[in-house]
Amino acid sequence: MEFLTDVAVLSRIQFAITVIFHFLFVPLSIGLGLFVALAETRYYRTRDPKDRAATKFWVKIFTTTFIIGVATGITMEFSFGTNWANYSRFVGDIFGAPLAAEALLAFFLESVFLGIVIFARNKISPKLYLVSAWLTWFGSALSALWILIANSWMQTPAGYALAPDKSKAVITDFWAAALNPSTLARYLHAVDSLLILGSFCVMAIGAWYLVKKRNTDHGKQFIKMGLTVGIVTVILMLPFAHMQATVVAEQQPAKLAAMEGQWKDGPADMAIVGWVDEANKTTTALSIPGMTSFLASWNTETVYPGLDTMANKVSLSDFKAYDGVKVTEDYQGGIPPVNVTFQAYHLMVALYALLILWLVLAGLALRNANKGKTSKALLYLTIFGPLVPFLAIQSGWVVAEVGRQPWVVYNLMLTNEAYSPIVSNVELIITIVLFLLFYTILFIAWLRLVFKQIKAGPQLEDDAGLAAALATAGSSAADAASSDAGSVAKDASATDDTPVAKGGE
Repeated sequence: MEFLTDVAVLSRIQFAITVIFHFLFVPLSIGLGLFVALAETRYYRTRDPKDRAATKFWVKIFTTTFIIGVATGITMEFSFGTNWANYSRFVGDIFGAPLAAEALLAFFLESVFLGIVIFARNKISPKLYLVSAWLTWFGSALSALWILIANSWMQTPAGYALAPDKSKAVITDFWAAALNPSTLARYLHAVDSLLILGSFCVMAIGAWYLVKKRNTDHGKQFIKMGLTVGIVTVILMLPFAHMQATVVAEQQPAKLAAMEGQWKDGPADMAIVGWVDEANKTTTALSIPGMTSFLASWNTETVYPGLDTMANKVSLSDFKAYDGVKVTEDYQGGIPPVNVTFQAYHLMVALYALLILWLVLAGLALRNANKGKTSKALLYLTIFGPLVPFLAIQSGWVVAEVGRQPWVVYNLMLTNEAYSPIVSNVELIITIVLFLLFYTILFIAWLRLVFKQIKAGPQLEDDAGLAAALATAGSSAADAASSDAGSVAKDASATDDTPVAKGGE
């Protein structure tokens, strides 16, 4: 239980809890935001009340998730100043720009147009409402870009210079910092994974309706929409993953070696399954020779440095932020926790393979439903499908963040030098317990709201009422017009009769 007295470890645990909980909702809001826009596009074209009900349904799910995501994100950002003060001082000049841009440009855009989507359905033109739905999703995707720019800079710093006393990094080129070597690859890889999760959630809800034999038309439509987006995004993950592998190989060789448990220099194999014995520096695995080298360079013979080489030959004096005097015990040659990184990476890869299988199963379930058959086994598998991309996303973040250790800013600042020195272990333990309690309550509340909305399903009542009101208004207008026409005709008849009568007289 020594970790209970280690402020650095407790700070990392608290931040991990906050980030993991926050990242329950960010993928859902970005992934489902696309389906809000797609549903509204469908309604704009068809003007079918069922499609309008579908849009309103997805807006409710998206809004509920968005609100929780915002609340947990604020907590996460505050922890930079409270628990990671040294880190904040070191990167403040760099982080300020993307975080400010995220708040002023992306979050503001998303919030404004979400307000229009929620409250202005009958107050603006259908075209403007459609544009607002797409801008809401675009804002959420743009928000992810700025956050990933900040995180990517921690992985591959660029566009900066160290202060004379080496106490902080100062931005020298905004665009070089923003478009650092890993930004594009990480953004495409991350956002595509969020859209995959969104598509699987949409399919799951559709499958639930088919199992319950309620809202079956919407159920089939949701599975079809989710399946279409899911197939496209799962295919796109292949080139995006290749881009990511290339960046890691070029910029973070220690992470690449840890991902495959490679201790000696040579071509990097791809393990299917295995175990790393860090004490003896050995890896036992069933591997495809040279496959990771191929993914990173299109050549199975490309040689990459092993962990032994990097641990033995690299010292802190090689990095700009250090002068060779400041050496800490946690450095260990800059080698990350190998087995954790190895297992998380291969879990992510295995889950990607399962994504393909789950898409096939969802496709079979939809085909049977279109034929009037209910395949409960396939439908239940589809319902639980979102667990696959969710676990893949979380394991991917473990690879990204644990694989960066012992650095909080790669090759510039060690994690054990980034936490706040005045925060005590007792304070951290108390806040961790309180966070767990509060987040559990918040998560249960979110689940209850979302399940209630799913159970209610897309509602046609308002649309029917609107249609009835329009019909009544139209009928009243027609009656009024008819009455007015009759009056006019009567008046005209009377007017015409008078001269005739007078003429007759």
